[in-house]
Amino acid sequence: MSNIFDISATRERGAMSYQEKNTWAFGVIAVLGYTAYLAVVLSRAAGGPLTDVAYAGPMLVSIGAAVLAGILAGTVLGATSRDRAVRDEREREIERMGERVGQSFLVLGGLGGLVLALLEADPFWIANALYLGFVLSAVLSAAARVVAFRRGVGPW
Repeated sequence: MSNIFDISATRERGAMSYQEKNTWAFGVIAVLGYTAYLAVVLSRAAGGPLTDVAYAGPMLVSIGAAVLAGILAGTVLGATSRDRAVRDEREREIERMGERVGQSFLVLGGLGGLVLALLEADPFWIANALYLGFVLSAVLSAAARVVAFRRGVGPW
């Protein structure tokens, strides 16, 4: 039997690889960025209609801050991890599986934005559907990877 899908075969149980740490950082940053965006938009709405809120600035700032935080986290984790250049077959399989999960929600967000545009919805809803698709893609991709790091990748 191959050891490719056995987490204990390549790493000591409980030890996190650079890839896993980076995945955690990616997921946490995505959640924090979107939460900050929602807090700003909902506080600006103050009970009024959301479509009247100036949302573009907070959205762009939260996306930019999340990208910068991701780059910074990757740089710091890479500088402090001895195994940053080591990627085995199991980690490559986990990355591919995580990408597939994330891309499915990216497509759903894009389709949601397209449908809203075709229905001539307010640009607020179109932009937020797309942004939510990006965030769900990032968070669920990271969650799928973390689960795969901890439990292994199934043969499906």
